[in-house]
Amino acid sequence: MHTISPNSIPPNLPPTPNSLESHLEKADAGRIIPHARLLSRLSHIYQATVPFHLGQMSRLVNYKSGKIIVHTANHATAAKLRQLAPTLTDCFSKQGFECNGLQVKTQPVETEKKRIFPQQKPLNREVFGKIEQLYANLPESSLRMALGNLLSHAAQSEPQSHVRDPETA
Repeated sequence: MHTISPNSIPPNLPPTPNSLESHLEKADAGRIIPHARLLSRLSHIYQATVPFHLGQMSRLVNYKSGKIIVHTANHATAAKLRQLAPTLTDCFSKQGFECNGLQVKTQPVETEKKRIFPQQKPLNREVFGKIEQLYANLPESSLRMALGNLLSHAAQSEPQSHVRDPETA
């Protein structure tokens, strides 16, 4: 666990032109600005307190009624943070924040896109006929079974007059 030194927590500096604070001030966000500043400060304390690998897999997302809310990428990180909850709440309290609990939620990172399968093209008559002829001339084997499967899939995807049941061929 990291120890927090006063130098590791950034002081309240004026916002830089591209910072979140500068955008919020331009938008006249009212009471959002103090809460955003509070979350920023708490987030720095959180990242300085938790072990590096846990900090990479989680983030402080909110602070409500004295409760720190953290999102994690997986259940293993969530379990470890729940074990560290008493230490973390104590650390926030020592920094002058009212902290009476830590709520950890698992929010898996969405990395896997919906898998798109390529569209299968039907076999043309000539190719289908050659495969069908090969199938008919082969003895019982795994190759013959695979060709039979190919022919029946081709028959399902392209119902044409040249498509016949491979078992009767």
